[in-house]
Amino acid sequence: VCHITWVTDTDAIEILSRNPMIDRLFSYSTDTALRFQIEEFDLLINLEKAIAACILASLTNAKEKYGFGIGPFGTICPINDMADYAFRLGISDDLKFRKNKKTYQEIAFETVGLRYNGEPYIINLNEDDSAYAESLFVKKGIRKDDIKIGINTGSGVVFATKRWTIEGFAKLSDMLSKKLGAKVMLLGGPEEEIRNKEIFDLAEAKPVNIGTNHSLTHFAAIVSMCDLLVTGDTLALHFAIGLGVPTVAIFTSTCAQELDLYGRGVKIVTDVECAPCYKSSCDDMRCA
Repeated sequence: VCHITWVTDTDAIEILSRNPMIDRLFSYSTDTALRFQIEEFDLLINLEKAIAACILASLTNAKEKYGFGIGPFGTICPINDMADYAFRLGISDDLKFRKNKKTYQEIAFETVGLRYNGEPYIINLNEDDSAYAESLFVKKGIRKDDIKIGINTGSGVVFATKRWTIEGFAKLSDMLSKKLGAKVMLLGGPEEEIRNKEIFDLAEAKPVNIGTNHSLTHFAAIVSMCDLLVTGDTLALHFAIGLGVPTVAIFTSTCAQELDLYGRGVKIVTDVECAPCYKSSCDDMRCA
């Protein structure tokens, strides 16, 4: 028996609050950092190489620690020997882009000394989440017997190079509509509002613009009702994997080998020599 305390970004609190395996849930804050210097933990695991997470990991009062923390010179460093491979993956392009064949899931398990056996994601939705998606589909004229294909068009603002082209999405939408008779839905967050309108305007067979201002759990529920999701390497992809939705994952600037689809999808990977690169912007974008 164990008692699990989880710390995450404020934006992720909503989706993780549905997970019955988490006993306490906190966001990163000064209060959390101070609290964890007083409380006693048997084990701390930090798999994030982000400053806030690493500082908290180093400050937390725990008997054993795995993953990453902050060193005496203020730099991110591995806390335990088994975290060394994951650490080097973040500082060596040759290792990350060309040599590594392990998935992120496998690397995470190895960092804490465990063997990865394909343990699945755990994403829980409640009745209100599902009811929201069902009501939205009815409002948008999407029937239960329609072939429902979601196209998630964005990638967030940090790695905009993970996005496929507007023209590509518009042509794909037309093909799916005309050849399969599918009800194609444009998905995304607030950053994709303009992008989705451009795709809608360019497409001949008009897709359904499902909207871009849904909460995380409502967005996950929308994904769960798709018969197929087409997406880049982004949040929607992880929702689809966790919810068992068949997925076509388009990889441009990121490492396709790092993600385990659990047999629930296929990867489309660019073959240009400059990819992967993890650049935040690019004037060429041959990978798309």
